[in-house]
Order: sequence, then structure tokens, then C-alpha cells
Amino acid sequence: MIQVEHLVKRYGGHTAVDDLTFTLEPGRIYGFLGPNGAGKSTTMNVMTGYIAADGGRVVIDGHDILRNPIAAKACIGYLPEVPPLYTDMTVREFLLFAAQLKLVPRRERKEQVEALLEELSLSEMSGRLIRNLSKGYRQRVGLAQALIGNPKVLILDEPMVGLDPKQIIEMRELIRELAGEHTVILSSHILSEVSAVCDHILILSKGKLAASGSPEELQQMMQGGTTLSVTVIGEREQAETVLEQMEEVAGYHFERGEEEGSIMICMETKGNADIRKTLSVALAGAGMPILSMNRSERSLEDIFLELTNAEPESERESETENDNAVEPEGGEADDSDL
Repeated sequence: MIQVEHLVKRYGGHTAVDDLTFTLEPGRIYGFLGPNGAGKSTTMNVMTGYIAADGGRVVIDGHDILRNPIAAKACIGYLPEVPPLYTDMTVREFLLFAAQLKLVPRRERKEQVEALLEELSLSEMSGRLIRNLSKGYRQRVGLAQALIGNPKVLILDEPMVGLDPKQIIEMRELIRELAGEHTVILSSHILSEVSAVCDHILILSKGKLAASGSPEELQQMMQGGTTLSVTVIGEREQAETVLEQMEEVAGYHFERGEEEGSIMICMETKGNADIRKTLSVALAGAGMPILSMNRSERSLEDIFLELTNAEPESERESETENDNAVEPEGGEADDSDL
């Protein structure tokens, strides 16, 4: 469905996207992760044809975004971080206007708009001015304009920014419902939301693809071993005798337990081995009662920070200002905005 090949984009002396290559299959939800400055928004803007690349190419459903932009853009629905809304229009007026800009045949415009109003629960708001809508409803209107024309690809840049917890859940459900009929590309800094919604995650760092896979695959890829902390009643010598007989234990050390006569064993296991049951039996057999046992696994946040080297927030993408410059409050807009 989407092929990005050796993509390069520079802003002066800064390379925002550096030889980026990936392929996206139809009908799935893809998550773009990366700190500020990673190249996410630049990549999305190039994919939508909003800005031109300095090298490489993007092919959408067989159409090169530079050589055949009209056919390629017809396959794309784009929701920028700040939706480009005309706030002096009503919701229905704006969506009809967007349908006109997207060259939807006149006889189909009203039917498409009414269907989207119903699908996105905007029917009751259709006669209200956009300026009077909450942040959550404005995001829904922005998503509705992205869906006009029934594009095969939806590109959503930070669609959950500024939403309250209830609105985030509603937006998450909307995105899930769109999967299958559309290929969805979701950029977000909310790692838990990406993990919950996306089938496949691409992590960008300094303009390069740092990792790609499902949330489970990424966790397994970065899982050097599981950490297990066990608090028992007994002596270190007893615990050492038990641990030395377990091949799955890669290493361990002891800490003083909080309760009198207790010790805490902190150990690393090889691979993803789960030794809790075996360890419990062995410690009980050695006469060491277990007070607590905790097994920790790496979260998506841990993987994200390691792969991106915890780049500081101050390293903003050079293109961020350009993205936010799309005039959302009644400014001029062209076809690429919608």
C-alpha cells in the first residue's frame, strides 16, 4: 500500500529524515513513535505531498507522490496535529466545503457528509459554529474531513493531544473502527495509546528507523532478560545453594529485607524464562518461606527511551513550526490542508 524508499529531507544544515525506508501493508494501524526531532512530522508531511523530499520517493497505492500527486493524494486523508478548521463555518458547511475541495462529485457530497456526521457522532453538532465546539469535537470534525472521499490511507498526527481521558478513549475506539477499511498511520507521544491501538510500531530516532515491529515483537527484541525480585526468610548461603542449581538464572545479588530475618534476592533470568514456579518449589524445599515475589518486564516506554537515547525535549523538529503554521482559525487553506 505505502512504500517509502531512501527518504531524505533537510532543513538547512539539519537532516530531519535520513535515508528512511519502510513498507506499510493495507488494513493495519501503524504507530509512528519518536521524540521531538526524530522526523515523524516531516515524514508524514512528505508522505502527504505537503512538502517535497530532497531524496528518495514515496509511493501510495502505486502512485508516486511527486510524479502523480493528484492520484496519490486522492488515496490519503490527513489530520494534522492542529486541524485546519474554518471556525466561522458550521460543522456541516465545513465538511461540504472540504468535499468540494476534494473534488467529490456534487451528487455524492451531501450523502457522504451526512454519513460521516452519523459515524462520528457529530449529527447533533452539525449546525453549530466550529468556534463553539470543544477540543474533542474539533478533533472529530478534523477526522471527518480526513475521511471525506473514503481514502485508503489515513494519516493522523497526534490526534489525541489535548483530549481528556474520556475523549482519548472515544478517539481510540474511532481509530480501531476505521482499521480494515483504511490503512491508518498514527503519530503520538502517548506511548500507552500507541501500544493499545496499533498493530505495528515504527520507532524513529534522529531521522532514522530505530526499530519496527508489533508491540510484543519490540518487547521481545529488547528483552535481554527478566528481572525477578524475591523476598524470603532465611540466610544468603541457603539461597545461593538453591540459585546455583538453576540454569535459567543468569546472575543475582542480595539486599537486606525490610522484615526481620528476611533477605531480598534480585536476579536476572536468561531470555524470557519464567522460573517463578520452579523457584518457589526449590525455596520451599530449602525451608525458605517466600514473603513476596515480583517479576518485572520492560515496557514500551523503556524500549522507546533506549532506542532513542532519551533525546531531550529541547530538540524540536525543524518542521514543527511549519506544521503548526497551517492556519486553523479561519486562515487560508489549499487542497493539501484538507
